[in-house]
Amino acid sequence: MFVLGIDPGLSTTGYGVIDSSGKRPVAVTAGVIRTDPASPLGHRLVELHTDLSSVIAEYQPAEAAVEQVFVNRNLQTATSVGRASGVILLTLAQAGLPTEEYTPSAVKMALCGYGNAPKEQVMRVVSMRLALPAAPKPADASDALAIALCHLQSSSLARAIGGRR
Repeated sequence: MFVLGIDPGLSTTGYGVIDSSGKRPVAVTAGVIRTDPASPLGHRLVELHTDLSSVIAEYQPAEAAVEQVFVNRNLQTATSVGRASGVILLTLAQAGLPTEEYTPSAVKMALCGYGNAPKEQVMRVVSMRLALPAAPKPADASDALAIALCHLQSSSLARAIGGRR
């Protein structure tokens, strides 16, 4: 089963696909979708939708996980991430993908055992768990893989205790 992890952003959205069908999860792909900050907002959101739709069509994930938008000190950043996240959730729903959202601290807790783990530690855990020589760059791609790993771990636990995931 392929799981798509997404780290939302308007300028840079990270994505990562993990294959969970074997004994160990395997990274299939990771990358970023970039939009031009000089372009009008509507065009950027359409570009995000189109590019994410292409990733979904190419890899055919069975499930998706998205980092939940959190309140940022910078209202403009929080607003742009919220807009991107809305387009991402719409795109996933149009594709019929079951989708879960996870807070940044939940992802860090699932991977590192500590909800305030530094980004570098999360990147190291991602590379270790997926047997990669190094975490993918930029960090948004690595974060997307972390979100997918969090989802695999959380959904496996929920299935084991009789949950619905």
